[in-house]
Amino acid sequence: MARRREKYKFKLSSKYIFIGIALLCFVLFFASSRFPLYTYGIRTLAASFVTPMQNGINKFGRSVYSRLTNLAEINSLIEQNEQLKAELDDLKMEYDMLLRDNNELDEYRTLYELDRKYIQYPKVAARIISRDSNSFYSTFTVDKGANQGIAEGMNVLAGNGLCGIVYEVYTDSAKVRSIIDDTAALSGMSLKSSDTCMVTGNLAELLEKGYIDISMISLNAQLEENTAIVTSHISDKFHQGILVGYAVNIELDPSEMSRRAKLIPAVDFEHLETVLIITKMK
Repeated sequence: MARRREKYKFKLSSKYIFIGIALLCFVLFFASSRFPLYTYGIRTLAASFVTPMQNGINKFGRSVYSRLTNLAEINSLIEQNEQLKAELDDLKMEYDMLLRDNNELDEYRTLYELDRKYIQYPKVAARIISRDSNSFYSTFTVDKGANQGIAEGMNVLAGNGLCGIVYEVYTDSAKVRSIIDDTAALSGMSLKSSDTCMVTGNLAELLEKGYIDISMISLNAQLEENTAIVTSHISDKFHQGILVGYAVNIELDPSEMSRRAKLIPAVDFEHLETVLIITKMK
């Protein structure tokens, strides 16, 4: 019972205190509006307590507003950043597509020029779909086969001249052996003097120095540095007059019965994608 009475008294006291404060505020408000001169001191005293409180509240409010504004700006910047990233990805995709289209256009232009260079031969274009394990296209597979009229022994062109020869044919694909392959050999001749020679593949030499071999050059042959070597008229597999490469490092053979040299191929065998296949057999 005693605790309940104390609790009841506390509630009554708080209630009356609140009413008293409210009445006091009302009286002070009424007095300050009716008698401003007499209540100046009271207003000054009140201001000395209220003003710092208002400043603190205003400062807190400005701080909160500033933080909210910064947060909104940060969110806006994050959204803009995401939009810019998406736009950049789209631009990169468009650039890659344009670059791919430009590369394809360059390929077609090269094939067209090569086709015009050897216009006397009927040809079909083919794309390389696989190659052997080394970094050069010594042997590779194209996407044209028997169904497209491809047969073994057909000459293959790329770059600026002779690439190789078809040696295996399937229904819709065929395998090509390049002139750089170690097993490849062909009869060549000087475009300038028609002196004949033998061009043989040398993959190790090509990998190391960019050359393949030329041998069986006559001692009397008029063969000079950077002379163009083309397929000869006595070749049993290759059409005559197709550019093979350029002769360099001409020297006397150890047998002293002939001369030998190196050949810089007319085709970049490290970066092949498309070829032309001459559909007419020798």
